[in-house]
Amino acid sequence: MVDKNTSAIGYVARNLLLCLFVVTTILFALSCYFVLRSTAHNRFLSSTFTSKSFDDVNVKSVKPEKENCRCVKDDKAAMAMAMAVTAPLKVYMYNMDPEFHFGLLDWKPEGKKKKKNGVVDNVWPDIQKYIPPYPGGLNLQHSIEYWLTLDLLASEYENAQRAIAAKRVYNSTEADVIFVPFFSSLSYNRFSKMNPHQKISRNKDLQGKLVTFLTAQEEWKRSGGRDHVVLAHHPNSMLDARNMLFPAMFILSDFGRYPPTVANVEKDIIAPYKHVIKAYENDTSGFDSRTILLYFQGAIYRKDGGFVRQELFYLLQDEKDVHFSFGSVRNGGINKASEGMRNSKFCLNIAGDTPSSNRLFDAIASHCVPVIISDDIELPFEDVIDYSEFSVFVRTSDALKENFLVNLIRGISKEEWTRMWNKLKEVEKFYEFHFPSKVDDAVQMIWQAIARKVPSVKMRIHKSRRYSGSVSDTGKESRWSSLIPRSFW
Repeated sequence: MVDKNTSAIGYVARNLLLCLFVVTTILFALSCYFVLRSTAHNRFLSSTFTSKSFDDVNVKSVKPEKENCRCVKDDKAAMAMAMAVTAPLKVYMYNMDPEFHFGLLDWKPEGKKKKKNGVVDNVWPDIQKYIPPYPGGLNLQHSIEYWLTLDLLASEYENAQRAIAAKRVYNSTEADVIFVPFFSSLSYNRFSKMNPHQKISRNKDLQGKLVTFLTAQEEWKRSGGRDHVVLAHHPNSMLDARNMLFPAMFILSDFGRYPPTVANVEKDIIAPYKHVIKAYENDTSGFDSRTILLYFQGAIYRKDGGFVRQELFYLLQDEKDVHFSFGSVRNGGINKASEGMRNSKFCLNIAGDTPSSNRLFDAIASHCVPVIISDDIELPFEDVIDYSEFSVFVRTSDALKENFLVNLIRGISKEEWTRMWNKLKEVEKFYEFHFPSKVDDAVQMIWQAIARKVPSVKMRIHKSRRYSGSVSDTGKESRWSSLIPRSFW
């Protein structure tokens, strides 16, 4: 009798354990499903490269389908929906004296000062009537400050039927970021040299005035400058002010001339150059019609990291299907480079005085597959763009090995090259500057990159207040401005 009871108890116990195991397994499977489902929306960040443009996406036209609303199968649809419903970045722009921006283009305000939303606003041109032209040639490659400022001014016109990535606001407490409209690259290009009667150059004088202006503003004191956007795209721009404005978010071409305590990839943004050659429209070329294997034309003898160009010149100069020669913008140099790139399968982008150069973006505009030899380069929008899909990366140490580079390039098949060539034609819009801006053009991509930094900016601001309270408290407002020596300028 005891044996029978023991057997029955054992049977029940085994069944209970089996049931418990089954239930636990089901609950574990369900939890995995819901975790994966809850994180699936982040996938759109890696789907920037799609064969279909999102230009035609309309907020009203995005309707969830009954069958697909539970599981997004198409990353392109996820990206489109995310972009369609995202509100524009709210940007407060300082109404700074024209000497910092359009005055550098010889524009002068007309008439009496007027107020818009309680703010003096005659410091800006009426861009519906006249847009001060930007100088051409190589000046254009670092002109992002011009395009972003125009885009903010245009965002105010409510009758403009276009998608915008940033909207100007007049209350700084409502803004996501504070925009500093100083055309620093233009200032360097045009006014960095002293005239005989000057004690300091106009460029350096403007930087001193800029630091004095910014550190006196309530907006700067409130955040310690962390939410300010400062443009310094030319590597030599802001040389005197950058160390004073280091808490701000810099928009740069690379970090080559910045110590990491002043600028770094976590805090700041890399923006593309504006290509100087014409975009290759209606490109019907192909692998066989592009007769040059590898193309480079530009300055060969450079300082700093640019020694690589000289070494590669000696390695490649005798290769029959490689074009590697000196070139400049003079004597039709831009047109010659454009023709050469359009007839080449691969285009070299080699580090020069700094890790980046405009040559990469000229190559993209020419649909010439970039070969990037620059170990320290940082690339625009790389958090959402996979450059390996349309570029070839080569370490400097490998590129300088005899026959390594040319053998590597010759080993890329026609099919693989064609795949990268098609991808170039898809992504080129991300590097085009337009006014008015267009969906996913370079202007809007920069605003989107800034928007992605906003959460980390807010976190840095909040953490800075842990022990000191609000930076606007009495006695606390000068903690950043006190870093600036009064006699520095």
